[in-house]
Amino acid sequence: MPTDIVMPQMGESIFEGTITKWLKKPGDKVQRDEPLFEISTDKVDAEIPAPASGILQDIKVAEGATVQVNTIVGTISADGESSAKPAAPSVPAKKEAAPAKTSGPVTEPQAGPPIAQPQASHEDEDHARSSPLVRKMAREHNISLSQIPGTGLGGRITKQDITAFLEKSQPGETAPVAPAPSAKSEAAAPAPASIPGDLVPMSQMRKIIAHRMIESRRTSAHVHCMFEVDLTRIVHLRNKTKTAFEKRNGARLTFMPFFTRAAIITLQQFPIVNASMEGESIRYHRHVNVGIAVALDWGLIVPVLKNADELNFLGLQRGISDLGERARSKKLKPEEVEGSTFTITNPGQFGAVFGLPIINQPNSAIMGIGGITKSPMVVTDDDGNDSIAIRSVVHLTLGYDHRIIDGAVADQFMAQVKKTLENWAEEVG
Repeated sequence: MPTDIVMPQMGESIFEGTITKWLKKPGDKVQRDEPLFEISTDKVDAEIPAPASGILQDIKVAEGATVQVNTIVGTISADGESSAKPAAPSVPAKKEAAPAKTSGPVTEPQAGPPIAQPQASHEDEDHARSSPLVRKMAREHNISLSQIPGTGLGGRITKQDITAFLEKSQPGETAPVAPAPSAKSEAAAPAPASIPGDLVPMSQMRKIIAHRMIESRRTSAHVHCMFEVDLTRIVHLRNKTKTAFEKRNGARLTFMPFFTRAAIITLQQFPIVNASMEGESIRYHRHVNVGIAVALDWGLIVPVLKNADELNFLGLQRGISDLGERARSKKLKPEEVEGSTFTITNPGQFGAVFGLPIINQPNSAIMGIGGITKSPMVVTDDDGNDSIAIRSVVHLTLGYDHRIIDGAVADQFMAQVKKTLENWAEEVG
């Protein structure tokens, strides 16, 4: 008997989902728990595993279509079972709901599921194992995708894979040219979504982000303050201990747990910054649940490190790394992006000196981390003598809701974060 594939319920408050990509086509063999299709909800984007092993018999819901939970979206027949010719999806994609994925592991939607071929060509294999952005980069650099080992799920080639391949190439070296696509493959492959002049529908995630950003601006009285922090002590400590830290704990030592720990310590001294408004009342939260903004190739998501105030430095590093990795591989659960009380975002990883972030509702504050750069600074020694030295500097910004947080409180909060970082004395584990 065929096994029905249904739209899962990804949380009690989620009633529908949008299929953004089928990872298999009718006629393909699938293994139980193998990623089968990708969905987008108002909470998370996720990969949904196959409920059974067998052959993907048909796809009933096309990419881009939004359906209620528990809707049958396809069927899997057991190996050896005869299956009818795959029918066209019974639920067509709505044009306004079709996701526009410009990069990352999610590709643009097709008009319908591709028809299974007896033997896929190299072009078809490359198309299935990469995104429009990756294919565009390959064409621009005359690279054959067959030469690049994919590190994504199912061996898919990511933007990072092709970037690493380019960096390894010697200057002036010409990579082998990929075979020219046939007329058939050109017609079947969707055009990259980044062509100038195109009108491309917003993805489901982009619609949600747009709605929440406007909603936050309308809800909170946004004010920002910025502090310059001398991070030299921490930079030296990290450089000195990162190799031993990784060997001992099996985890990379990044700067994020330093900023997170400093924020947590200070939030416990200024509970109003960790509070939320509920009507005309203020909710003071028992714990610090830190939202860590993660930039994805196809959008932005804020997974939450629950009860972060109960974690030591090593626990913070492991928790932050785990959430980031699972956000990028679409393994987060809906409850892992809910319940934050304070948010940290890191525009500095892309070179920004500082940012003025929008508050993540219903939080009352968000801290932005700028890039760490070396700058000349006036340094005063213990005897009061001034000198100019090269120091590692970062600019931290606090965006806060002026309805409940006064400017003086926000400045005192950031001054304490600055003091904690500049005089770091905690063991890193």
